Amino acid sequence: MPIIVDPDPEVVTGLLAAMPPGSHGVESTERLQAWLATHGDEYVVVLGPTLSTDDVLGTTEALRVSRPIVSTILVRDDITTELLRAAIKAGARDVVASDDAAGAFDAAIQRAQQLYVALRGPSGAMHLSKVISVFSPKGGVGKTTIAVNLALALSDKGARKVCLVDMDLAFGDVAITMQLFPTHSVEQAIGSEDTLDVEMLDVLLTRHPDSLMVLAAPSHPDVRERITPALVSRVIATLRETFDYVVLDMAPSFDEQVLTALDGTDDVVLVATLDVPTLKNVKVAVETLDMLHVAPEHRHLVLNRADDEVGINADKVEGILGMPVVTEIATSIDVAASTNAGNPILFSDPQHQFSAAIRDLTRALAGEQLVPVPAAAPEAGAPEGRGRRSRKRK
Repeated sequence: MPIIVDPDPEVVTGLLAAMPPGSHGVESTERLQAWLATHGDEYVVVLGPTLSTDDVLGTTEALRVSRPIVSTILVRDDITTELLRAAIKAGARDVVASDDAAGAFDAAIQRAQQLYVALRGPSGAMHLSKVISVFSPKGGVGKTTIAVNLALALSDKGARKVCLVDMDLAFGDVAITMQLFPTHSVEQAIGSEDTLDVEMLDVLLTRHPDSLMVLAAPSHPDVRERITPALVSRVIATLRETFDYVVLDMAPSFDEQVLTALDGTDDVVLVATLDVPTLKNVKVAVETLDMLHVAPEHRHLVLNRADDEVGINADKVEGILGMPVVTEIATSIDVAASTNAGNPILFSDPQHQFSAAIRDLTRALAGEQLVPVPAAAPEAGAPEGRGRRSRKRK
């Protein structure tokens, strides 16, 4: 899909409105490189008017050499003969005037896509892999449990190739949650930012019995400092080459590694619970994602431990966060028991309300419309309000 680069958020927002659905925006050419490192299906880069001419021409020249099938479109406030000559020499595909962006983009982007298909063929233009980040700025909200069960649901017992990556590089719990004892982790990839390939990375993966592959976090927290953003980009890009879905269980922070991973994300699953501190942090996280232009049209809000008696309901959450709730998951001791046993509840109890909610989330990520379903009957001896509720996507 098209990607726009400009440091001015208002310019990015305006240009995105004139571009095809699913287009993405980043604020710098450095972020562009991180994005392209994990997205082999991009066919056009739009360089905005706020970027300096030197930056625009330098980036265009670099893309001409490193990614010759990616078209570059320049948007400039003032188009001169000298600029056009320099743009053509650098390898730009089109130069568009800022005040004519809406009319000129459509034709320019269509030409870029036609060229991409012609060079790679129709199958080459259909890159099916998707990176999904499961994220919450607050720990203890059930993020890892949701990530594990989501990855298993996407895998569908091996029908699709899925890799679950533990991106909590200091205190990751994916392996222990799944009762896996990996002999390798991402730690063994340190130093291979420029050489890591599919064969090398495959050795570091651990197979779960249900056909899911896992890239575990390091066993010691001090290793995190040695895992560079460049390595994170390389790992995600390499996984994209062989897996249909890459699910990232993110750390509850906005450190360099997390920001790099978010740059390479197609969809973000935001996990929140119904307490004021968590909702405050999630709101700040949403604002940060907006500022970074991370998956603006592909965010999915999940309410975990969403019990009616706490005094905050889903409608109030939607008003606070300004985004719809995809599904609600009520508190259940069965989930904790299943996690402690190392047997994800999606398989140990496929009919459980948690399992049903995860399947709802899976359908949402696949672009299917959710429909409301009646709340499940309370478990024996359990309080009212324990059923899961799915919500229509707005």
